[in-house]
Amino acid sequence: MDGLSETEPLLRPAQVQRKATDDIPVEGYLSVQDDTTRNAFDDVPDAKKQIGLASAVMLIFNRVIGTGAFAAPSVILRSSGSVGMTFVMWIIGTLVACAGTAVFVEFGTGLPKSGGEKTYMEFIYRRPRFLATCFYAIYGLLIGWLAINSVVFGEYTLNALAIQPTTVNVRVVGFLCSTFCLIVHGAFLDYGLKLQDALGFFKLFVLFIIAVAGLFSLIGVPGFAVRGEYDVPHNFAWSSFWEGSGISLNAFVTGMYNVIWAYSGYSNANYALSEVQDPVRTIRRAAPLALILVAVAFLSVNVAYFAVVSKQDILEGGTMAAALFFRNIFGPATERILSAVIALSVLGNLMSILFSQGRVVQELGREGVLPFSSFFASNKPFSTPLAGLFTQWLVSMIIMIAAPPGDAYLFVVNFSLYPVTIFYLLISGGLLLLYTPAFKSYEWCPPFRAWKSVVVFFFVSHVFLAILPMIPPTAGSETYEHLPYWSHVVIAVSVGLLGIIYWFVCFYWLPKKRGYRIVQETVLQDDGVPRNVLRKIPNRSDDEGRA
Repeated sequence: MDGLSETEPLLRPAQVQRKATDDIPVEGYLSVQDDTTRNAFDDVPDAKKQIGLASAVMLIFNRVIGTGAFAAPSVILRSSGSVGMTFVMWIIGTLVACAGTAVFVEFGTGLPKSGGEKTYMEFIYRRPRFLATCFYAIYGLLIGWLAINSVVFGEYTLNALAIQPTTVNVRVVGFLCSTFCLIVHGAFLDYGLKLQDALGFFKLFVLFIIAVAGLFSLIGVPGFAVRGEYDVPHNFAWSSFWEGSGISLNAFVTGMYNVIWAYSGYSNANYALSEVQDPVRTIRRAAPLALILVAVAFLSVNVAYFAVVSKQDILEGGTMAAALFFRNIFGPATERILSAVIALSVLGNLMSILFSQGRVVQELGREGVLPFSSFFASNKPFSTPLAGLFTQWLVSMIIMIAAPPGDAYLFVVNFSLYPVTIFYLLISGGLLLLYTPAFKSYEWCPPFRAWKSVVVFFFVSHVFLAILPMIPPTAGSETYEHLPYWSHVVIAVSVGLLGIIYWFVCFYWLPKKRGYRIVQETVLQDDGVPRNVLRKIPNRSDDEGRA
């Protein structure tokens, strides 16, 4: 079978086939080796690289900061039991995110092309050929990343407009929001990036205001004191800082699970590296800078919330800490303003998700293993991956409309997260393999190398995340009301098995049964972007050629 040898780098310059065949359309059979306008890593024309340092930072920042900075502190406190343990959890979660960022920067500098985990798994797990791609592809196509936060956007938008949210109007607003993101990123790339960046900077400004207001309240600056009708907190007094820390192991583990997922998204720029200017240099700067902004934001707003809101109010309030913060300092009338702020934060999150996941679908199309690969790989008609964006939008909207509130909604959330755990586990474990003598032929020498201990720490943390959902919850902390606690794990693994079955049928059983081998060739699309196509070569032809 024609393909990469075990000693060849994955991202070598593409050899474009010059001879037209009956089963492969001629899509501009041009030489790429003499074209200086192309990137040396994956032959994407430099003209298509529109993501600079600031946009790469905001791509990550927007993805991580959705509602987490406003809502997660309340959830974490309920699991930790004390203010002190809350900060311990956030610090551990920050360390996991730092380790993950180091892993993705190493991969991004070594394999600077779009696709994220897809690209890295293909490089590490080369045999059986196409298996890693097929395994990832099913998830890449079927996980509707926009579904959950589209609903969240609808809820906060309606609250900001003083309209009573219902199941129907929340989803209508969520549908309109996601459709807006599709149109902007699908037809107006420049404006979409500018709007996405602007929302990220707006979000950063709001979090800065919260952090400063909380600090001023803590040190007693006039005008920032807690209003008289609300309890004045003493959360940072040593006697109360650790009060309630005697929690169960199960509660601590659950809290850590929530903190780690609050940081989810630090890999977002890796999904679009083919469109990043000077990708190696940019990812080495953008990813750490974005994580620093995220970590400072999370930790500083936690300080602000606990400086202004009593622990008891957060535990019993039944609402997010940010709402109680604004109420205690600025009065209850600010609730609608906060809802608008959170809605805009979620909009930035949705735009960054669609931007990156649409490019993941495009990369799957460029690999050539899916039906209608030319459709998914296309940049027509607006020089954007509209087909990939549309696919992600369509799947998300179907899930959003079909999933009712309650168990089904929670199931979709958990089902979306579990495959990410598996991918992170595979790539971090694979990175450890690349360090071993057995993989020396892979010639893994990226410009940036994470410390091995950091990679091990990241790997172990995701072993924990993979096992935790299979441990029975304690009474009162059940994952679902009616569904088994392990249901999302079983379905997520089953979806991966579908990808393995697809590979077995299309790339092993049928070729063996019908006597042909699959050859992967590279062609150029009309826009100058290369993609792979698959040819079926009868085995007898190969034998005759040797005779």
